[in-house]
Amino acid sequence: MEHLINNKVQNIEVSGIRKFYNMVSHIDDVISLTIGQPDFQTPEHVKKAGLLAIEENFTSYTHNAGIIELRMAACNFVAKKYDLTYQPESEVIVTMGASEAIDIAFRTILTEGSEVILPGPIYPGYEPIITMCGAVPIHVDIRNNQFRYNLEMIKTYITDKTRCIVLPYPSNPTGVSLTDVELKEIADYLRDRDIFVLADEIYSELVYDQPHTSIASFLKEKTIVINGLSKSHAMTGWRIGFLFAPEYITKHVLKVHQYNVSCANSIAQKAALAALTEGIDDALPMKKEYSKRRDYVYNRLTAMGLNVVKPDGAFYFFVKVPVSNPLNSFDFALEMVHQAKVAVVPGSAFSEYGEGYFRLSFACSLETLEKGLDRMEQYLKNKNPHS
Repeated sequence: MEHLINNKVQNIEVSGIRKFYNMVSHIDDVISLTIGQPDFQTPEHVKKAGLLAIEENFTSYTHNAGIIELRMAACNFVAKKYDLTYQPESEVIVTMGASEAIDIAFRTILTEGSEVILPGPIYPGYEPIITMCGAVPIHVDIRNNQFRYNLEMIKTYITDKTRCIVLPYPSNPTGVSLTDVELKEIADYLRDRDIFVLADEIYSELVYDQPHTSIASFLKEKTIVINGLSKSHAMTGWRIGFLFAPEYITKHVLKVHQYNVSCANSIAQKAALAALTEGIDDALPMKKEYSKRRDYVYNRLTAMGLNVVKPDGAFYFFVKVPVSNPLNSFDFALEMVHQAKVAVVPGSAFSEYGEGYFRLSFACSLETLEKGLDRMEQYLKNKNPHS
């Protein structure tokens, strides 16, 4: 009976990140620098709000778009942090994590044969959804531009079938962001064109050298902003995301969301309300610590002679596999697990444009990073003893 399964589903793959993690997670004494899971605990006031919601029996369906108090807090959050203005009654939807927000956005705006432009390498969570919508992912190779996506690159791929451009910044896996100037150039070019922008800004609170800017600051009328609390508040398992967009978009997205999940978890919504009010600046101490780790890892990797771009945000490095190594990225990462007992994610998990790289997460303690990088350094010396 398997031949009757939707062929679009049959043809997509499980995330390469998870596939590799699951493959090596059972191996003893491995230091994992793989998953983008904050090593901080969910803040106490957020957990208490969730417990109180249970005690007060706040366990029923909510408004499909989320409780109004949370929508108001979410709009206040992006207004204060990023100078974005949205109406809580009609321009924000509370979702089951940023992943659901991406899914319902694509399912609302994409049609059979439409094209979506996105950078490569890129997080693997977009392409399968685009494909299941019957649309076509079009990757722009950003490897030779310090992983930076710019207007000239994008223009080359725009056709009369282009429906959406994905701007995932700060980026997973590269940690790179775009500048105000680069975003404004893209916005100005798209202003008179029938093309949406999907701006995945889940790492917007984890930027290190300059404030985060959203392209919605320049092109709100065509932009769908995706955000959430997984990274900013160490709430990955609570599954709370947000979709911000003009009402002419959200009124249709809300229908897809309603038939998909009805509403986000009621208890998690109450916890999220505490995160965005009492905990509006919860990310700041985490960001300070991540910044220290970033600098430490950057210094270690460059001292090893590895080719790496210093990330602007998020908690990843996307590192070039040493030229002297004959292995592809998957085999390189697998060999490093077995020989060095340290796990990273092979770059091939991030589209074909990630081949030849590996992603290293610094969402773990400095002690763990030091130990893992010591092992990696020894492994590389053993591979190339004359370097």
